[in-house]
Amino acid sequence: MEKLFQEGLGIAAGCLTTASYLPQVLHTWRTRSVEDISLRMYMLLCSGVALWFLYGVVIDSIAVMAANGVSLLLTLSIMVMKLRFGKGPIRAD
Repeated sequence: MEKLFQEGLGIAAGCLTTASYLPQVLHTWRTRSVEDISLRMYMLLCSGVALWFLYGVVIDSIAVMAANGVSLLLTLSIMVMKLRFGKGPIRAD
């Protein structure tokens, strides 16, 4: 029962933190504005989230894997939009 509570808590936390990327993804997609987005920050964030996903695999935690898998997709989409919608030479802010 304790393991179920722990996974439930992890899933709730993961849903909230993962959902926090959605407004930025939608805003960037709608406006195509990426000037104020730091490419370096998203490169580091994607790397860290990918490592958290792998950590979830190692510890066999559905909550960690699911939250970080979705987060990785969302943060990668922002990074791809930064590269695609950016004007002029790519700056590594």
